[in-house]
Amino acid sequence: MDRITLENYRCFRERQSARLAPLTLLVGENSTGKTSFMAMVRALWDVAYSSRIPDFKEQPYDLGSFNDIAHYRGAKAIRANEIRASFDSHAAYPRAKKTKGNLNKFCVGFQERKTDPVPVMRSFSNKKRGIRIEHRGWAGESHNVHFSTPDGNWRWHPEEDYGNWLGDDNIIRPLWSFIHDAQRHSQFEIISGKGLPSEKDFESLQTLMHRMPYVSSMLSKSDKFRPYSSAPIRSKPHRTYHPSRPIEDPEGSRIPMYLADIHSQGKREWKELKSALAKFGKTSGLFDEIIIRSFGTEGSDPFQLQVRESGSAKEDYPRNLIDVGYGVSQVLPVIVQLLRDDGPPMFLLQQPEVHLHPRAQAALGSLFCKIASAGRPLIIETHSDYILDRVRLDVRDKETKLQPSDVSILFFERQDLDVQIHSIRIDEMGNILDAPRSYRQFFMDETNRDLRL
Repeated sequence: MDRITLENYRCFRERQSARLAPLTLLVGENSTGKTSFMAMVRALWDVAYSSRIPDFKEQPYDLGSFNDIAHYRGAKAIRANEIRASFDSHAAYPRAKKTKGNLNKFCVGFQERKTDPVPVMRSFSNKKRGIRIEHRGWAGESHNVHFSTPDGNWRWHPEEDYGNWLGDDNIIRPLWSFIHDAQRHSQFEIISGKGLPSEKDFESLQTLMHRMPYVSSMLSKSDKFRPYSSAPIRSKPHRTYHPSRPIEDPEGSRIPMYLADIHSQGKREWKELKSALAKFGKTSGLFDEIIIRSFGTEGSDPFQLQVRESGSAKEDYPRNLIDVGYGVSQVLPVIVQLLRDDGPPMFLLQQPEVHLHPRAQAALGSLFCKIASAGRPLIIETHSDYILDRVRLDVRDKETKLQPSDVSILFFERQDLDVQIHSIRIDEMGNILDAPRSYRQFFMDETNRDLRL
């Protein structure tokens, strides 16, 4: 995703766009829509890359029903009846190589069905090639598919009952399947052009199909291929853990089980992850080593997660996770997800700096630069100046391959009942560019007060 556009969604009334980058930082006052923004990123991902119906009540973003999500100014104002969201991308699918100049747009329109927001409209287009496909419909309702190429525009009303594809089993029929089905029919409504779609037109649509988000055996409903969405407060540590299936969750409560699992089954994987965790722990000043202490020889035996504190000698007895600073247990789920080899393709992190001292916050900024430069994009909501400053400095000092254009700072500014998103850039020296006057105004006022200016 290179750019996201929102309209009539929560506090975003007017259509506005925000630039995304390999490393995107969301900043602004509380209650300015940053969490809502991240929820829509995940919703767009679900519709585009997994063909699942987004659940706006799924943790960690419980946004409520359609009436809670559609923009509404109160009093006698009219609530929006359709929410629009879209994203631009130069790549065909997650982590694919971007094609310069080949900009694709995926758009979704959400309407209310049984109080829930559901995607009743989906479209995919390539403006440069003049090709577009749009589907509008829902389970138990009429459907129409609109095709456009440089040679014409057509609308097709499928005779087949698509009810089993739309709504049932939480699956949405992938857009590309409509192209395949349409080739077998001749009943098209001609909107413009000289006749029915030609073989050349379908070839153009097939070309578009290969550039669009699609469903495959890998990009299915598996949570492994969804963005990892972390909650702002992670799970509390336990003194002793009892092994269970490690299922992903926003609070990271299953991370200890994941660590114990790779500790018992994969020597190489555990050695590499343990080394990476220790490197971050020492840099951040949080710990020197993470240790799994098992109370038996079987994988089903209870275990403890222990920490050798920062600066302690090797012969010092490690302490239980629950007995060390709360910051360690809060940051551990985040850094494990970032450092694991089989991690998710994108990260949506809320306030990863919770309970961390400045040195550790700065170390997180460096880790974010490293992960983003390796091709796994991050969108991070943060209130930490130390993270922002470390990102700027690491880009300036070329600590990773991350370029200035690979960083986007989105500043959320409240304007009455609406919110304006400002896209801010940095230059090669780490300087802030295109920032509105209101950005950092509070800190400037505090500095002036301190200097009695």
